[in-house]
Amino acid sequence: MKILGIESSCDETAAAVVENGTHILSNVVVSQIDIFAAYGGVIPEVAARSHLEAILPVVDKALKDANCTWDDIDAISVTHAPGLLGSLLVGTLTARTLAIMHNKPLYATHHLKSHIYANWLESESTPDFPLLAVVISGGHTQLIHMNSHNHFEIIGTTHDDAIGECFDKIAKILGLPYPGGPSIAKAAEKGDANKYRFPHPKVEGLDFSFSGLKTAVLRTVQKEVGLPISHPSSDLKNHITEAQICDFAASFQKTAVDILLEKVDLALAQYGDIKSIVFAGGVSANQALRDAAKARYGAPFFPEPKFSGDNGAMVAAACFFEIESGVEPTDPYKLNIYPRVEIA
Repeated sequence: MKILGIESSCDETAAAVVENGTHILSNVVVSQIDIFAAYGGVIPEVAARSHLEAILPVVDKALKDANCTWDDIDAISVTHAPGLLGSLLVGTLTARTLAIMHNKPLYATHHLKSHIYANWLESESTPDFPLLAVVISGGHTQLIHMNSHNHFEIIGTTHDDAIGECFDKIAKILGLPYPGGPSIAKAAEKGDANKYRFPHPKVEGLDFSFSGLKTAVLRTVQKEVGLPISHPSSDLKNHITEAQICDFAASFQKTAVDILLEKVDLALAQYGDIKSIVFAGGVSANQALRDAAKARYGAPFFPEPKFSGDNGAMVAAACFFEIESGVEPTDPYKLNIYPRVEIA
């Protein structure tokens, strides 16, 4: 079964053709990072306009790279939630139109499901059920228990900031370029991870909180350079040395990883049936996290770094396992991106 997956939830316009949920025939991604680097973050209206320009050429290239015609495609899958509304509209309207034009079944696929299924792409081994999925990105931090394909139970989530958002905001404080995750990781390579000690938030159960960590880093930077808490955070980068930036990056990264894995430990203790641990989402590309998780758990699953971020291949993979689980196609005339529901 060959599925065309379309992704446009944020600032990547992507399409891919995937066969049987694992074998990638093509994977085309057009990123808007260069556009938003100057702003330090994504501007939703600009992102949507960029998707409009790129979406059809990206789909055409995905088909050509896969050496496929529309006759070869068995289904179309598209990210319908969550994400930026304007960006999602471009992807869903495109997918709806293509499904109607070419008489193909359409599947509206949840973005976080797709991130999890990136671990099935081009992998020599696949996770065993029941599994614990650790979904970590700029917009989400969740622990999800899965008994089988397409059965999701959210057992932990963040009360405020997502871990990826925290990386972006700390990078901005330190004057590091957008996106913050790779910038923090690169600076941390030259830093002392034990230079600064930051608190771990006390959140009951399996839930997370990262806003306090963000504030703790901000206050420590202000104290380190001898400036009052009223001093604008946007100006702190002009008062810290490169060595301090690297030490702050390394210390923050270590704390964020420790907080995350402490909750994974707690989930494993509460759910004794877990056979596999699966990391997913943009932050799963972080090498410090990968090293720490492998040292702690032996052989957890991580997607290839190129599949950690948003891409069409993961959408197509998730769709394949939805179809295998008996999910019915979406009526293309009725598909919309409301309400923005979580995995259930």
